[in-house]
Amino acid sequence: MKFLLLENIHVVARDALIAAGHEVSATGASMGSEELVAHLEREQIDVLGIRSRTQLKAEVFETKHALQAVGAFCIGTNQIDLEAASRAGVAVFNAPFSNTRSVAELILAEIVVLSRSLGDRSSELHLGKWRKVATGCNEVRGKTLGIVGYGHIGRQIGVLAEMIGMTVIFHDVLQRLPMGNNRPAASLDVLLSQSDFVTLHVPETPATAGLMGADQFARMKNGARFLNASRGTVVDLVALASAIRSGHVGGAAIDVFPTEPEANSSEGFLSPLQGLPNVILTPHIGGSTSEAQENIGREVSGSLLRYLEDGSTMGSVSFPEVDLQRLPGRHRLVHVHQNVPGVLGEVNGIVSRHRGNILGQVLGTNPQIGYVIIDFDSNAAELIARDLAAVNTTIRVRALG
Repeated sequence: MKFLLLENIHVVARDALIAAGHEVSATGASMGSEELVAHLEREQIDVLGIRSRTQLKAEVFETKHALQAVGAFCIGTNQIDLEAASRAGVAVFNAPFSNTRSVAELILAEIVVLSRSLGDRSSELHLGKWRKVATGCNEVRGKTLGIVGYGHIGRQIGVLAEMIGMTVIFHDVLQRLPMGNNRPAASLDVLLSQSDFVTLHVPETPATAGLMGADQFARMKNGARFLNASRGTVVDLVALASAIRSGHVGGAAIDVFPTEPEANSSEGFLSPLQGLPNVILTPHIGGSTSEAQENIGREVSGSLLRYLEDGSTMGSVSFPEVDLQRLPGRHRLVHVHQNVPGVLGEVNGIVSRHRGNILGQVLGTNPQIGYVIIDFDSNAAELIARDLAAVNTTIRVRALG
């Protein structure tokens, strides 16, 4: 199959795909929708690999081309219209946990930097200004860290923070098992009022949009520091800037922004936080380490190969998660169809007409589609796939041998 990898995806992914016998082209650039659709059609690309800059909107999936799967070689999938991908029968895979340690280490480092105003002292020396001060500088040992969003990254941060002597409390909308001596706060407001440092690790959803605004910053302890390496839309940056100017919030480290440039540039980025004291701004690099990118490259390429070779959709964010052990002597077919009643009976009827004895079958559905893996003893997989392709509820069908 033909793969197109954009945005400097780690070489480990390309090597794995080539070793599996596929044709791979790679580039460091991203593409706009119009350019990308033209490229997919012209080159008949089967699988697309992207990171966070490439936007896959509905029109990308609604255009006729050969695209069967997308690998999001990153953590989030906000840049992809997953419902459109599902309707088009395009399986999307990502790597939700591969950069956990990298983000956790960045947050831990920034906590120390904020506690000592190291960013300001470094900038002053670069400008030739010697300013040796200790006002407002503290050790982090004995301080309280409040973690909002206690998933994989939040829990890792909690463990690391305890190792350097911090007290850790957390808030999550789900019931979470505490790690070490981490303990849940009674509410978000309680967490904000008790924490010397507040760090956000929540997904981008309608419920988290504007999670931290003027009211929430007002509830924080006087002089507490704030960190966000989750999603830019969960924080009102104007309200944060106001809280920093007033001195109520003692500093901030922000890695994500409501809108971010699509490409690297030396100018053009604007934020209300620019120029404020004890504020660290980084360009969405929380997971940008060699180790994280290698882990992501290995994980996503592995998911794509399992999907292409065995039909497994485990880890997909656009398809139902379906898997069936591959056994010798069996022929396999995978079928994506509209989620309406009666499709499975029609599929099985076509298999039977070709004298196929079904030896294994598993079906999964989401609101848009159904996805079924079928193993049978007939060698008529190509004929069965041809007949299934003619069924009006079929979105995509593949014979895997």
